[in-house]
Amino acid sequence: MAMASRRLALSLQQGLRAKSAINAVKRQQPGLIRSLATPVSHGATTESTTLSNGFTIATEHSPYAQTSTVGVWIDAGSRAETDKTNGTAHFLEHLAFKGTQKRSQSQLELEIENMGAHLNAYTSRENTVYYAKAFNDDVPATVDILADILQNSKLESSAIERERDVILREQEEVDKQLEEVVFDHLHATAFQNQPLGRTILGPKENIQSITRDDLQSYIKTNYTADRMVLVGSGGVPHSQLVELAEKYFSGMPQYNPNQQAHASVRGLQATPDFVGSEVRIRDDTVPTANIAIAVEGVSWKDDEYFTALVTQAIVGNWERSMGNSPYLGSKLSTFVHENKLANSFMSFSTSYSDTGLWGIYMVTDAITRIDDLVHFTLREWSRLSFQVSDAECERAKAQLKASILLSLDGTTSVAEDIGRQIITTGRRLTPEEVERVVESVTVADVMNFARNRLWDRDVAISAVGRIEGLLDYSRIRGDMTRMMS
Repeated sequence: MAMASRRLALSLQQGLRAKSAINAVKRQQPGLIRSLATPVSHGATTESTTLSNGFTIATEHSPYAQTSTVGVWIDAGSRAETDKTNGTAHFLEHLAFKGTQKRSQSQLELEIENMGAHLNAYTSRENTVYYAKAFNDDVPATVDILADILQNSKLESSAIERERDVILREQEEVDKQLEEVVFDHLHATAFQNQPLGRTILGPKENIQSITRDDLQSYIKTNYTADRMVLVGSGGVPHSQLVELAEKYFSGMPQYNPNQQAHASVRGLQATPDFVGSEVRIRDDTVPTANIAIAVEGVSWKDDEYFTALVTQAIVGNWERSMGNSPYLGSKLSTFVHENKLANSFMSFSTSYSDTGLWGIYMVTDAITRIDDLVHFTLREWSRLSFQVSDAECERAKAQLKASILLSLDGTTSVAEDIGRQIITTGRRLTPEEVERVVESVTVADVMNFARNRLWDRDVAISAVGRIEGLLDYSRIRGDMTRMMS
């Protein structure tokens, strides 16, 4: 529920309690006071409980919700793999719904279908997530299924062989998505020969060679109670989910480095080293140049996390179809539009547990003007160190707050927010806290961030397509210290 709606709900509920206040409002604005179709609690809180084995339960209860999203967030993804087993976490995600010791694949699918529930999973560089959305009465059954999947997967050889082909086809589809390709290469060059630089799907040769033993070893090493959070959002009360966790997850093992294989890759690596470098894949059959440029960013826990997001919002996003509205606010968008330098650009601030990437992704078919596009983009970055107006800072904060708060519209998105924050920082900032922290970011904070994180910093560059006009690395790196004229 958006913040504005929560405030409206609170205001109207308070008004209904005071007859004199109602009458006063009615005299001023007849017809304003009405009942709400869906009552909403103000300032919902996140409750958290940890079992004796280290397994955590976190919930946000909405008593009027008819459905709930429940899921298990695991603090392990492709970063917890070795070079030879890169792709294992994603492989396991594919096998999760292929049957367990208790349920065949068809039985699992039938149970989900009969409940009208939705069961899904995804893998990222640092997390693996299994979640389901169902009616409140079906939450016990969905938790049972999630626990069964995580603790009793069969990992049958026939299923493993079938999924190899499925994942290879998925990889072929991903390779057609230029944005995905560019960002995979950006990670690979920025964090060279380090776990964070690997792709999530893994290389083709790994997909073809991953064994059942590799999959079981990954589970034993990473699917442990201390790395898991059971998240509930919606109509499920916290006490109910705690009881279900005690029933189904209290037997989950804790991590024991003396008994687990691959202990050295259990997410315990040193902070990744950011490498100023580039990767270029020229392909003149592609109609555009697709370029990402990034500096080392901030982690989820960094004090400047929200400052980085505000700074990114000042640079902004733009695409040609948006035209040149004077209300866009981004100086770079106006300049790029007026000079026809790009089809689109998207600034980003991507965070991980101990590092991040802050930068911009640009697409252009003006292949003879790529140098102009890059030059003036980095000149805009330089400007942020010396000259940021109150107006553009306030605009960026308003857009960021709207983006964050409006994204929490639904039990699944709230569960995602809870799971990610609990896994990465140990606690969840409420929407009210997020709004307050973003609002506290000042122009001085933005300029300090730019001076410390952007000015004269090495960059990682990933470029794919018609990129002949992208000049050499030293030229681009030199633009990171351009003085304002």
